[in-house]
Amino acid sequence: MEYFVQQLINGLTLGAIYGLIAIGYTMVYGIIGMINFAHGDIYMIGAFLSIICFLILGAIGVTFIPLALMIVLIISVVLTAAYGWTVERVAYRPLRGSFRLAPLISAIGMSIFLQNYVQLAQGARNKPLQPIISGGMTVMEGNGFAVYLSYLQIVIVIITIVLMAGFTLLITRTSLGRAQRACEQDQRMAALLGVNVDRTISLTFVAGAALAAVAGLMVTLYYGVVDFFIGFLAGIKAFTAAVLGGIGSLPGAMLGGVLIGLIEAFWSAYFSVEYKDLAAYAVLVLVLIFRPSGLLGRPEIEKV
Repeated sequence: MEYFVQQLINGLTLGAIYGLIAIGYTMVYGIIGMINFAHGDIYMIGAFLSIICFLILGAIGVTFIPLALMIVLIISVVLTAAYGWTVERVAYRPLRGSFRLAPLISAIGMSIFLQNYVQLAQGARNKPLQPIISGGMTVMEGNGFAVYLSYLQIVIVIITIVLMAGFTLLITRTSLGRAQRACEQDQRMAALLGVNVDRTISLTFVAGAALAAVAGLMVTLYYGVVDFFIGFLAGIKAFTAAVLGGIGSLPGAMLGGVLIGLIEAFWSAYFSVEYKDLAAYAVLVLVLIFRPSGLLGRPEIEKV
């Protein structure tokens, strides 16, 4: 039982990170009906910006941990959001009126460009970081095994819940959220009613990139190492989470992220760790076969 609880904690922590990345996928898809395959690399850039900021703050002597975390969070979110805005302007906006395959190819090209750009700028080697937040508590103990809950895991889950609640309020209670929902239903009619469609789509990319930056910071703190290829792997899993939960649904993206994290944690604990990705994708295939709209998604109704 203790071992099960430990893997449950690990899976929820990992799932929270996947969920934050998956929200970026589902927000973009909900408005323009396209998958931003460069989103995983935006998350990777957020992780690299976090580790660079930590190194700079350490070099100049900033040792107060809460202050350092706040500075790193603000800088990484702002700069990563700028990358997200650039991706929309370069890879999507010029092709918005083109055939549907063109933005997809452009996004894949942008993903490859960002990977190689970071590899050339930072090198191909792993970038380690010393633990910033340490310590934790023993939740339960028995049969020679102690269930350990670290303070960092608590912080990750709390931040994820707060951000999820904040983005839900953003979508349901603000003018930007109303504009996003209007663009999701019909961009042309929304434009005729005074909604600035280009601005709304750009802000959606910016918001998704900001969440990816937070996820990148969490991964940097949690694992203590980043490389230029983490965006591809995490991006594929977050996309899987978005589809699993129901792409276009924010609660579905978070639910899918948590499920993927739990599947990975429990499969790695009780079966072969080499096949944990296969297990997650197998669940995705089953969901697509028996419920194509995802767990919380709604069937798409074609307008005629």
